[in-house]
Amino acid sequence: MEAKQKAVQVTELLEEKFGIPPRDNVMDPLSALILTVLSQSTNDKNRDHAYRRLREKYPNWEEVMNGDVNIIADAIRPGGLANQKSERIKAILKWIKDEYGSLNLDSLCDMDTDAIIEKFTQLKGVGVKTISVVMMFSCGIDIFPVDTHVHRICRRLGFLPEKATAEKTFWVMRPLVPKGKSYSLHMNFLKLGRTICFARKPKCEICPVSGVCEFYLRKKDDINSE
Repeated sequence: MEAKQKAVQVTELLEEKFGIPPRDNVMDPLSALILTVLSQSTNDKNRDHAYRRLREKYPNWEEVMNGDVNIIADAIRPGGLANQKSERIKAILKWIKDEYGSLNLDSLCDMDTDAIIEKFTQLKGVGVKTISVVMMFSCGIDIFPVDTHVHRICRRLGFLPEKATAEKTFWVMRPLVPKGKSYSLHMNFLKLGRTICFARKPKCEICPVSGVCEFYLRKKDDINSE
């Protein structure tokens, strides 16, 4: 089966299993960018805790930009890597203020997708995953972010080699994901990764896409050959 056809089939199977995910309340692009930076190397609960503490301490982004890096670090400590993230957040905010004249990224949603990636990935702490998350969630852009779950599932399905990096996965999957289905496939991959396709001991026997999964088919062959 061709990769593009397989991506269509996987998307359809997951929508049959989990449904078409609704879009939640949309966060403005700048807030989403800072939230996504805070999400790095932690879970959603700790990320949200760190974000709430930051906004309680500094109600607006101007105050964060001008704030003491140590106080910012203390506020976001629940999210981990607090010293690194506090410095990066301040630097990102300063760059945005210098580049756009204000701490507002609403114009991001009108920019060319490739231009956004090229421009923002030059910033420390902003990789392809981070900026694509902002584009998809805040702007509704049809782009497919690759997080830990998405990366694992794409490799197991056989879209690319096991040792491929997350960034490589992003570029390989970009032309394969059915048009208009990036959000649906991303969210359903997250659900699949959190409930069935675990990093260890995945529940392949109840997986809706096991029939087209190279990881499962190899495992099945190994069992049959014993």
